Amino acid sequence: MTQILVPLANGFEETEAIAIIDVCRRAGIKVVVAGVDGKIAMGAHDIPVVTDCLIDEVNTKQLDMIVLPGGWVGTQSLATNTTVQSILKQMKQDDKYIGAICAAPYALNTANVLSDNYTCYPSIETKIRLDGYDKNTGTIIDGKIITSQAVGTAVCFALEIVKTLKGDNTYKNLKKEILAEC
Repeated sequence: MTQILVPLANGFEETEAIAIIDVCRRAGIKVVVAGVDGKIAMGAHDIPVVTDCLIDEVNTKQLDMIVLPGGWVGTQSLATNTTVQSILKQMKQDDKYIGAICAAPYALNTANVLSDNYTCYPSIETKIRLDGYDKNTGTIIDGKIITSQAVGTAVCFALEIVKTLKGDNTYKNLKKEILAEC
């Protein structure tokens, strides 16, 4: 079964995280939600989410992809957490998929796994690099790295993950089922 990891650090953007988890699970992808700061992750807007496990309990060999939700405080934690950074580097080394939305491409850049072409929440590019940044595209796929802009692009971003991991038919059927306008 296709499996992805969604690490949640306190201060994560709730809508982005839940959109990724929900859309991918609807597509039959096993989503492992791992807490970086504990089993209960507190979102940027004070919404707690109970995680499946802690980040250091994740078996990376079983993963097909890691996807980071944004939220600046959560992203800073993902960018400094040695386990998350190690998993990102391992996924890149193993030629597996990596995704990040909103501020989270910053954590990819910290791990030195961000692709040449990317997007993110406007203003975060100044903390990453201007070269290769595209402010006009909601979701960008560059090799095995998928990046997206913000809460408003979260469902389409998650659907791109579905298309990448499960194929065009699953993508089209799910997009139609949830009435997504991507």
